[in-house]
Amino acid sequence: LPSQQKGVGMHEPLVDAEGFPRSDIDLYQVRTARHNIICLQNDHKAVMKQVEEALHKLHAREKEKHARDEAEALAEAMSQNQSLPQAFAKVNTVSPGSPASVSGLQVDDEIVEFGSVNANNFQNLQNIATVVQHSEGRPLSVTVIRGGRRVHVGLTPKRWAGKGLLGCNIIPLQR
Repeated sequence: LPSQQKGVGMHEPLVDAEGFPRSDIDLYQVRTARHNIICLQNDHKAVMKQVEEALHKLHAREKEKHARDEAEALAEAMSQNQSLPQAFAKVNTVSPGSPASVSGLQVDDEIVEFGSVNANNFQNLQNIATVVQHSEGRPLSVTVIRGGRRVHVGLTPKRWAGKGLLGCNIIPLQR
C-alpha cells in the first residue's frame, strides 16, 4: 500500500478506538489499493489452479503414453519370438583365423539355414558336410539366431591353415 498511509497494510483497522474512520490516512486510497490487491490475488489463485490442472493432465497423458509404449514393445517382442524360425544345429567352437571366424560366425549361434539345409530337410550333420563340399570357394548363405535375433552370415568354405573347410564345429540340436 502507498507509503504515505502510515504503514497501513491489508489488515490494520481503518477506524480509531472510538469506531470513527481514521482521519490520518486517505481511506479511499487504502480501500482501493486493498481491493486491487485482493483481485490480483484471486486472479493469481485461478491461474495457479489452471496450471495445476494442466500439469495433472499432461502427466496423466505421459503415463498413458508410457504404458501404451510398454505394451507395444512387449507385443512386438512376443511376435518377434514367435516369428523366429526353428534352429536345427548349434556352433560350439570357432577356430581363430578360419573361414567361419572371418565370416563372423560365433560360438552358441543357432543355425536356422545353412545353404540349402534348413530345419525341414535336416536329417544329420552329413547334410551340412555335403553342402560344404559342394560349395568350396563359393559363398554360402547362413542364417543363425544370435541373442534372440536373426543374423545373416556369408560363409565361404575353403582350404585354410587348420583342418576342414570351415574351421568350426557344429552340433545338432536335440528337439
